[in-house]
Amino acid sequence: MSKVAAIQMASGPNVKANLAEAEKLIKIAVQQEAELVVLPENFAIMGMAETDKVKIAEDLGSGLLQDFLKAQAMKYNIWLVGGTIPLRSEEAGKAYASCLLINPQGELVGRYDKIHLFDVTIEASDESYTESETVSAGKDILVVDTPFGRLGLAVCYDLRFPELFRAMVEQKMEICALPSAFTSLTGRVHWESLLRSRAIENLTFMIAADQGGYHVGGRETHGDSMIVDPWGQVLNRLPHGTGVVVADIDISKLEHTRKMFPALEHKRFQCGLVPH
Repeated sequence: MSKVAAIQMASGPNVKANLAEAEKLIKIAVQQEAELVVLPENFAIMGMAETDKVKIAEDLGSGLLQDFLKAQAMKYNIWLVGGTIPLRSEEAGKAYASCLLINPQGELVGRYDKIHLFDVTIEASDESYTESETVSAGKDILVVDTPFGRLGLAVCYDLRFPELFRAMVEQKMEICALPSAFTSLTGRVHWESLLRSRAIENLTFMIAADQGGYHVGGRETHGDSMIVDPWGQVLNRLPHGTGVVVADIDISKLEHTRKMFPALEHKRFQCGLVPH
């Protein structure tokens, strides 16, 4: 059995302030004996404009944000899912929304670039997002071995695409870390339903770390970070405010559930992951 944590923040445009807040929350998670900690999407910057994150994009392997993640993992002897940070793209004016997995030795174990980009209009709240204007889409899924089980990474809008999660299950995923910055309106109606659905249909643990609150740029995010077990039960959650969600995950429970209820063995259609 292992303790895992999802961190909930309301990040702003000040990178140093966001990093200080992230470290404070990581320390709280570690004080509650978390061994795997998941930061939210855009934990280091929620700017006044979408182009702000591109301005601080780093090359893979060096930079303030990557140094921060490595230092935290080593300082607290944890596995750290680094929310998302902007890494430089080959496309001018864009960055990848990259989720980095760091081990307790400060080593980069895996990188996942957000595949599904949030290009939507929400009429009810008069919000419009065109993430593809500043973010390059990733192409590859990531599932890696950890001491806690086979860990897959996904980000925010990815949650609406079940074929992505099924593709990760084909690579033996047992736990999914999902950094997010879900909008307040869509979060109220869809967030929990989608998280529990992905957990149930894939018989997997979901660790969902969401931005939650009002941001300086005028955006409001949903929060309600939670950890869900393979039976779709919410083990712990934080509906509002900044803080930490900690829960025990037990891979033997997952294995027992999959054996007792072998739905994954009963599938009759194969879903391939075909990048555009």
